[in-house]
Amino acid sequence: MKLLFSLIQVASFFLFVAYAYCNSPIFRLRRLDALTRRDLVILFVFFSVISIGGTYLGLPIKGALANTRAMGPVLAGLVGGPVLGVAVGITGGLHRYFYGGFTALACGLSTTVEGLVGGLVHLYLIRQSEPERALSPLTAFFTMMVAEALQMAIILLVARPFQDAFQLVEVIAFPMIAANSAGAALFMSILRDRRHLYDQVGAASTARALRIAGRTLGLLAKGFSREAAPELAKIIQEETGVGAVAITDTQSVLAFVGIGSDHHLPGMSLSPECHRAITDRDVLFLDGAHEGYKCGYSDQCRLGSVLVIPLQVDGEVLGTIKLFEPAHKRFLSINRTLGEGLAELLAVQLLRARYQEQKNLVVLAELKLAHAQINPHFLFNSLTTIQAIMRRDANRARELLNHLSTFFRLNLKRSPEFSTLEEELLHVNSYLEIEKARFEERLSVEIDVDPTMLQVKLPTFTLQPLLENAIKHGIADKLEPGSARIHAFWEDGAARIDVEDDAGTYFERKEQKTDGLGLGIVEKRIRNLLKGDSGLTVACIPNELTRVSIRIPGEEARA
Repeated sequence: MKLLFSLIQVASFFLFVAYAYCNSPIFRLRRLDALTRRDLVILFVFFSVISIGGTYLGLPIKGALANTRAMGPVLAGLVGGPVLGVAVGITGGLHRYFYGGFTALACGLSTTVEGLVGGLVHLYLIRQSEPERALSPLTAFFTMMVAEALQMAIILLVARPFQDAFQLVEVIAFPMIAANSAGAALFMSILRDRRHLYDQVGAASTARALRIAGRTLGLLAKGFSREAAPELAKIIQEETGVGAVAITDTQSVLAFVGIGSDHHLPGMSLSPECHRAITDRDVLFLDGAHEGYKCGYSDQCRLGSVLVIPLQVDGEVLGTIKLFEPAHKRFLSINRTLGEGLAELLAVQLLRARYQEQKNLVVLAELKLAHAQINPHFLFNSLTTIQAIMRRDANRARELLNHLSTFFRLNLKRSPEFSTLEEELLHVNSYLEIEKARFEERLSVEIDVDPTMLQVKLPTFTLQPLLENAIKHGIADKLEPGSARIHAFWEDGAARIDVEDDAGTYFERKEQKTDGLGLGIVEKRIRNLLKGDSGLTVACIPNELTRVSIRIPGEEARA
């Protein structure tokens, strides 16, 4: 029993080493299936030191050593696989061989075999898709037990004289198997728990980043602005828990919340550290100890450290995010990492907002192009029609001129983004009055709209292009009279608007690629501005019916 307790004392020293390693910057045991070459080199050195140290701290017994050397190669194999286990085993085995003694060769061979045993167990668990079990204390306990039993067998088979080897195994077998197995289990427990702690911290940090992303997504949808800055600073402080947060552009402070808000005021000029971060385009950290932070606004300021992160979008620095802690509180490394990641996350959101803005501008430009194409053509046809009617019915011609004037006035005055269905129908009505005068008895139009839908929101300039397509690409080509219909109604809680004609020529026109610019623009604007499940669909029965349907979810329609 005395030998057992002595070996437990030696194993306890290596448990302390394991604890120190897990709390050092070189600890890299994050994922067993993603160890880099650098990780493997670090683990090789660490476990080799454990193995060699186990030999040096061994207890002399009958011309040999009772020791904890096997912990190095077995644990190396469990963590890094056969290659790492055998490499550590060979290193520890060669050292034991040259250390001397009648069991030198047997112990040198057994150390290598023990590393292989740990590696094979690792490989088996990986192939069983259970890599986490390789870090189980129970796995380490039984693997070490088997490995130490093999060592005793190798000593009996290789060491000579056999009688001395047998007497040695009688003395050291139980103490070494028990002490090393228990030590390996505790050692692995320390490694696993530290790894789990990193996972938990990483998960918490990720959750906070996702919460910030969710809360700021709508806020930054229209870009980085003075109006959005106070709410952005408040969200970041609430989620990170730092003492204070400031948001700046490249010229001045936009917002400040937290400790020191009585003298850190919006509109103030940038501090020197902000200028440095913007100029260098790099994160600046003043911890208040190694590099001092001194508030430039008040000598009584309680803030003692600051992290300044430049906010970059497309290579352009838009401003900075500043995280502060008071002088009596240490700046947590997790907040520093989170702050740096947060700047990248916000930059992505701003880049997305910029992309969306550019996308909307493109669609708006296309809309203006459609206006430029439609208006002159429509104006020419309208004036020709009015000129013909003026000779026989001056009053009717005057009415048509009023409708034409209303049509173009609405074109100029309407919002470039959204209109109500009522406004769209007013615009369409002016257009229809002129088209009816032009086609006379050949055109009839029915408008069937649920009165509760008049305030439904839809992109400006939606109905008129659809109705024009129905007339220009359908009814106008018919020899007999044609009809069109606008039908607006609620369907499963969503607003639906159908524009129909009885020509049924849409697919023919589509194959000829002459279905017009307007339809594509309308669809783009619906999807870009309304999002959700909003969209445009076309159904056609050749020579009978073409129906263009717009669907707007209830929450979008009533917004």
